Amino acid sequence: MRTKANLIRKVALSSLFALCAASTGAAFAQTATPSNGLGQAWPNTTDLSASPNWHVYVFVMNGVKYIQINDLNGTVHAAVGVANGTGVVLPMGVDSQNVTMTPVTSTSSPSSNSSAQTIYSDSDTTVTAAPQSNGTTQFTTLTAVCPNGCSGGG
Repeated sequence: MRTKANLIRKVALSSLFALCAASTGAAFAQTATPSNGLGQAWPNTTDLSASPNWHVYVFVMNGVKYIQINDLNGTVHAAVGVANGTGVVLPMGVDSQNVTMTPVTSTSSPSSNSSAQTIYSDSDTTVTAAPQSNGTTQFTTLTAVCPNGCSGGG
């Protein structure tokens, strides 16, 4: 009888361990940068905005970082793709025509607009938003030409 009770405890303990490991793995998967949801009003990912006036969502797929900017109502305003210091404006959002991509090197400095507010920033990309008199918003995406430092003899 004692052997049967030990077997039940071992099975229960193993099951509990497996359940905890699965939960930890699922939690880790949710914290990874998503690769889908771009273009949605409320994508199932973390809002990384540096501003209380905007929502910024980041997606990564095949080495390209996609940054989507939504207003507080969920309306998509703009999205850009950035990889290796090069960026492209995606044709989505109500302000997609008002997005400027600006490469920045260690010897250049971006022009600044006094009404521009930083809404997203990471190690190699900064996005600012500046309201315009016509009701639109001008977005400027600054990308490091040599992100995360340069190496090599070039």
